[in-house]
Amino acid sequence: MTDLTSRPDLSTRRGRVAALRAAAKERILILDGSWGVMFQKRKLSEADYRAERFADYDGQMKGNNDILCLTRPDIVADLHHQYFAAGADISETNTFSGTTIAQADYRLGADVVRDINYEGARIARAVADEWLAREPEKPRFVAGSMGPLNVMLSMSSDVNDPGARKVTFDQVYQAYREQVAALHDGGVDLFLIETITDTLNCKAAIKAIMDLVDEGYEELPIWISGTITDRSGRTLSGQTAEAFWNSIKHCKPFAVGFNCALGADLMRPHIAEMARIADTLVAAYPNAGLPNAMGEYDEEPHQTGHQLHEWAKDGIVNILGGCCGTTPDHIKHVADEVRGVKPRAIPERPKAMRLAGLEPFELA
Repeated sequence: MTDLTSRPDLSTRRGRVAALRAAAKERILILDGSWGVMFQKRKLSEADYRAERFADYDGQMKGNNDILCLTRPDIVADLHHQYFAAGADISETNTFSGTTIAQADYRLGADVVRDINYEGARIARAVADEWLAREPEKPRFVAGSMGPLNVMLSMSSDVNDPGARKVTFDQVYQAYREQVAALHDGGVDLFLIETITDTLNCKAAIKAIMDLVDEGYEELPIWISGTITDRSGRTLSGQTAEAFWNSIKHCKPFAVGFNCALGADLMRPHIAEMARIADTLVAAYPNAGLPNAMGEYDEEPHQTGHQLHEWAKDGIVNILGGCCGTTPDHIKHVADEVRGVKPRAIPERPKAMRLAGLEPFELA
């Protein structure tokens, strides 16, 4: 049990960040699971997504799960509670699509997007503080979720024009910058840039975070989670695990790893590779297997827990959680299975030139 007299002051963000780093040295940390599947189980109506604020909205709001931070904060808070009760150390804000670019699909402007992120962070912070009051020996942490965009900087938007792009780097950077500022103001403890399909989009998010630190924002840990999209072993923008790491390691992330797209069995070799090359924490949160013909996930909680126990036992992970199809019950099984297992030892890698394959070069 943690010595409460010697640990950091958890009423401050600086203290929570220090406690997070200390906890990662002691045990495998647990992230929460899927949000989408849990909202679907609620069978929410269009009215839930609109509430009074968007009663006159011209269009369908249903499906915009991030807006629930504003219209059904009670449901968002309840889900944080469920995941913390299941054993999660870290819960994500409900802001996966909380950028002006993503929310443009619903014709929502910057003022609403800021509110989504600020309230998403505030709700999560309040729930985490409740759990700290209940169980002071086990602090809970809030990760500001920054998901991928529905546009890519690395790939053409027109098969007939390799140079075509729907957005510029500056536009992506600005969208993430606005999200980062609101999440920070709302009280997150770290940033989670997740489900990355395009590394250049990710680099825009990293720059947004680092620039705001330079301008006076408190520096918070950065967790970066890419997505290996299929059996090719590459991200959608074409990078291997090692190339991905070499592209983003300059920001000295708190953790790096993969989530989504694959179940634990198919994700394992890519996590093992990241564990070999990354001199930081390695994190993984796979789907509950692959979806069936109906798009649903059949992997039972005990199956997920067993597979991730093997990862922990073999020393390739520091943080575990769940993505699509996982529930609080999945997270409880994972937490139970890895309790007492030592976290992966972070390797010391010799200094060397390591390239991502995207560097500019000149012909001799």
